[in-house]
Amino acid sequence: MKQLAWLPDLIRDQLVQLKNRYRRSILKNTLARLPNRRIVVGAGGTRFEGWIPTEQEVLNLLIESDWLRYFKRDSLDAILAEHVWEHLDLDESVIAATNCFSFLKPGGYLRVAVPDGFHPDSDYIESVRPGGYGSGADDHKVLYTHDRFRDLFTSIGFDVVLLEYFDERGEFHYQEWSSADGFVERSKRFDSRNADGRLSYTSIILDARKPVDQHD
Repeated sequence: MKQLAWLPDLIRDQLVQLKNRYRRSILKNTLARLPNRRIVVGAGGTRFEGWIPTEQEVLNLLIESDWLRYFKRDSLDAILAEHVWEHLDLDESVIAATNCFSFLKPGGYLRVAVPDGFHPDSDYIESVRPGGYGSGADDHKVLYTHDRFRDLFTSIGFDVVLLEYFDERGEFHYQEWSSADGFVERSKRFDSRNADGRLSYTSIILDARKPVDQHD
């Protein structure tokens, strides 16, 4: 609430608490209405039909009690996180992945996208690396490569399918995926910076699925 920065701290904090309580109420009411429990974490104002947007102030990936406020374990159909994981350090990334695994139902999946550390364009790397010049990069903690990112989720117990990524030779790999299963804007098909046919901006995109026979 930057627009309220001029207010005294006590009043501003109270307004923030009221706003967050309102967001929690909206989230609970939305969950009660929708048959499919599919959420977007770190939604950043994006809205997709059939998906419930959440923000860190209401659902913190790292705080189990936030998850328990809204969900039962083994209850979510899908989780979408576009360019969220790079804002977590390695320990936080494990905690976040573990929480997602716990609250997804068996067969449910997590679709995740992060900047690609093997992208062959040096300007791209300079813009997305921790401390880079790109938007939000001042808060980036990790620049993943596809193998390192995949291993994070397989170590938790997920079955992982890589959908888009560059390898160490600078070759791009792509597996067909449906935007209905989780729209990722910063991707081969949907990023406007790729309109001329050059892959100027892509992400590592993967689906991490909780095994059907897996229970906590």
